This record gives sequence, C-alpha cells and structure tokens, in this order.
Amino acid sequence: MFNVMASQRLILISMSTLVWFLMQAAPCSAFTVNCSEPNQPALLKALTPLFNLSSIRPVMNTSTSTNVNISFIIYGILGVDEKSQLLMTYLWLNYRWMNEFVTWDPTQCGSDRIALPRNKFWVPDIVINEFMDENTAPEVPYVYLHSDGLVRDALPAKVVSSCNLDIYTFPFDVQNCTFTFNSYLHYASDIKIFLHRTVQSITERSKNVMTTMGEWELLDITFHDYLDKHGAEYIDELAFHIRVRRRATLYVVNLLIPSCFLITVDLFSFLLPPQSVDRSSFKMTLILGYTVFLLIMNDLLPITGNTIPLINVFFSLCLALMVASLLETILITNLLCGSVKDSPVPHWIQVLVLQILGFLVFLPRKAKNSDMEQNVAVIKLDAVVGPLREKGPVVEDRVVQELRSLATDLRALRLQVEQQRLDGNQSSEDWIQCCLLKVKPSKLLFIFIFLLMHAGSSSSMLNCSEPNTPSLLEALKPVFKLNSIRPVMNLSTVTNVSISFTLFAILGVDEKAQIFKTFIWQSLRWRNEFVSWDPEQCGTFRISVPRKLLWVPDVVINEL
Repeated sequence: MFNVMASQRLILISMSTLVWFLMQAAPCSAFTVNCSEPNQPALLKALTPLFNLSSIRPVMNTSTSTNVNISFIIYGILGVDEKSQLLMTYLWLNYRWMNEFVTWDPTQCGSDRIALPRNKFWVPDIVINEFMDENTAPEVPYVYLHSDGLVRDALPAKVVSSCNLDIYTFPFDVQNCTFTFNSYLHYASDIKIFLHRTVQSITERSKNVMTTMGEWELLDITFHDYLDKHGAEYIDELAFHIRVRRRATLYVVNLLIPSCFLITVDLFSFLLPPQSVDRSSFKMTLILGYTVFLLIMNDLLPITGNTIPLINVFFSLCLALMVASLLETILITNLLCGSVKDSPVPHWIQVLVLQILGFLVFLPRKAKNSDMEQNVAVIKLDAVVGPLREKGPVVEDRVVQELRSLATDLRALRLQVEQQRLDGNQSSEDWIQCCLLKVKPSKLLFIFIFLLMHAGSSSSMLNCSEPNTPSLLEALKPVFKLNSIRPVMNLSTVTNVSISFTLFAILGVDEKAQIFKTFIWQSLRWRNEFVSWDPEQCGTFRISVPRKLLWVPDVVINEL
C-alpha cells in the first residue's frame, strides 16, 4: 500500500513538472506559417502577420538574447587622411540572426528562403564606433528570410573611420586601425555579437577581391571580443585590428632622391675657386631652390600633432647644412679677401683671452643666492617647529582627555535610553514628549498629500494578455498613436530632458571659416507619462521600439 501511494505521488509530481515546463516553453516557441500553395505569393500572404512585429526584437521572451554573427570583406582602401586621422575603406558587411516569430515547411511553401524588404523586419542596430561620416554606398533594400527563422543581411558601406596614425617612420610606416562593432542602444543581455568567419578567411578574401590597390597595402586582420561596462550593464563589442602598409616608392623617388641630389651639388660647390663670388651666389641659389622644394613637399607630407616624422627632421638637417656651408663660404671669402688689409691681433687681447678668461673658467662655482635663502628658510623653520615638537605630547594628552570625556557622556546617555525602554510604565510617546522635540505623526494627512501630489502626473497602466513582447507591443499601440504630442497629462507639466554625450573625435578646425568639426555620441533621457506597465505581467521592464513611434524632444545644437 505504501509503495502504491509513493508511486502515485511520484506520478503526480512528474505530471506537474511536465505541465510547468510546457507552460514555460509555450510562450518562447515560434509560430509555424501555413501556406495554401507552394509558391511565393502564398508564402508572402502567410508572412503578413509577421510584418506587424517588425518594431520589436524578434524574441518571445525578452530575457533571451539575440545572437548576431558578423563578417565583412574589405573591397578597397580608398585612402588615409593623416591630418584628420581618418581611414577611408569600402566594406561589404554580412549580418545573421534568428527570428523566433516565424518558421515554415519548405515543401509546403515551395521554398526554403525568400527575399523581402528590410523595412518589414527588425534589424540590429550594429554600428562601427569609429565611423565618422555618412554612408555614401549604394543602398540594398532586401534581406533573406530562411524557413528556420534565420535572417541574412548583406550591405555595402563606405566607412570613414578615425584611426590613431603614427607617422614617425614615414614613408615606411605601418598603421594599425580598429573597427569596433557593437550595438548602439542594446546591452549584452539583448544582443550578443559573434564572428561568423575566421579572421584568416576574411583577410584572404579581402586580398583576393580588393580592387583599389593604391598607396596602401593590406597586411593582416586580427580581432578580439570584450564587454564594455556602462554602469550596471555591459555592451558586447567585437574589435577588428586592420594593419596596412604604405607603399614608399613614390615618396622615395619624389622626396628623398631629389633632396640627396641637392645636398651632393652643395658639397661639390666647394670645388669652385674661393676668390670669386660665384660660390656664394651658387649656394644662395641652391638654398632658394631647396626652400621652394620644401614648400611643394609640404602638401605631400602628413601633418600630425603626436610626433614629428623622421623625414621632416632629415629635411631640416639638410637645410641647416646648406645654410652652414653658405656661412662658411662667406667667412672663408672674407678671410681671404680681407687678410691683407687687416692688422695682426694685439698682444693684450691674446693675454686676456688665453690667460685671464681661461683661468676664470676653471674657478669653483659660487653658491647662489637662492641656495643661501633656502638654508636660511630651513633654519627658521627648525626654530619654529622645535618648540611645537616639544609641546607635542602635551597637546596629544589634552585631545585624549577630551575624547574620554565625550565617551563617558555618550555612555551615560545610552544607559538612560535603555532604562527608559525597559521601563514598562512609560510609553514611547511619553518618552518622545519629554524631550525637546514633540513629534505627532499623522498617517492620513501624509497619504492625502501624497495622492494630491501624484494625481495629475499618473500614467495609464498597460494590461498585457501574456508575458511576452508581442502582447506588450499590442498593448503599446494606443501610446504610439499619441507620438505627435508631448507625453504629459497636463500641459503645465514640464518635460525634463537629461542630456549627455561622448566626444569620439575632433575631425578638424577650419580657422578661415571659424568651424570646429567633431564627432559625438549623444544620449537623451525623458519620461513618457502616457505609459507604464507591470514588468511581471508583461514579461520585461523595457522594450526597444523605432524612434518614429514615440515623441522625441527637438533638442538641437545651435552651433551645428
């Protein structure tokens, strides 16, 4: 009998566990599309309810993260702007993620995939952090939807990204630029980013299909994945490091070889006869020609504020040597032409320079006035601090006595409070009234004032039929119809907008036009009084929707 009851109890526990599991798994399952005919029009008609859910992330439970697989191909390196610290590339981006709202039978619908417009689906807000300009690549309006819910998106992008360039070894420099992919708004609990192909495959395919083979050459691509902390949340980021090398042949032919030719001609100018003035005029012509060469070369050399390239140091030394050779020529010509007219150096000048000044050079260094003042200050400081050091124990004993007295008073006060608490004859209200402060709380008055303060600003509570995102989206439709007005119940209520921004790059300063070019990430926060919901009833405490469905404050930068 006991075994029968135990077995029945075990069966009941197993059935209850199975029912609970099915109830938990039911909201997270995708609905199957039924096609009337195995063709594209029937499949499109069956997918029509799915298009109404394009405003939310395609998961039944918001605690489920959407895994986005990323890969790209570099089609061309368009150029590098050393002055603005920008790298210009042309990419083909590939994104893959799962849509939990839809599946279908390929045999029943006649196809295992279909190409549909991008605006009919939710698309992850994956951006490149270093992106510094608008995308001027052609627009691809379609994405592929597979029968198992896989969404595949591919689009071209002209990426103008910031890159910290090190041009110390110009023109033989190798630059390392970074592409950081992450979600603009969603945290790691919502969107996780993974690498779809290996970096070796991305590098090989990029080298094979690269069409723009100009000044820069692609060496390799590496990556690492990490979480960027933003307060209590994390943002999943995938960073690619792209190493490119400059082809230095053009700069060697146009810059280094002509400069070496001019220095060689300047050295051979010493073979000219020093008695004539032809050598000086020839060197002056070389210096003027080299100055013009530097002005022309200024447009080719990179300009940066971090380091000075070695090639600039080389050109400066060449110019300094040419000026030194000109001064030497002038000195030699002056000595040769004016030695007959000049008298020999007087004896007293030789004695002054060689004996007196030479003896003065080796004299010991005298103590400076600042050192003497410092020594006097140290002596005065010792004279002041000495008596204080002697009185130190006395002051310390006085402080200890004060602390002990204060501790005795606090101990006596604590004993008195405990005695009053243990005494049952005197109530707590009598104990409070015997003190200086008389407290008479009124709970009803407090509740009445609280209701008056919050009556005008209360928001409408949403009711969700199920704890999932589709039911929450359905409950939010009346709120979306009010996106044309400011979200306050009373027009006299002010909408407080909190603003913060991150300065990502300083693109440049145009002094002539008085323009300052920057790239910032702006963040706005405000409260919508038209909506509120119970997180337990709706299954989540937040949801991401398109910006066009809500009222957005018209906060602008006046100097834009």
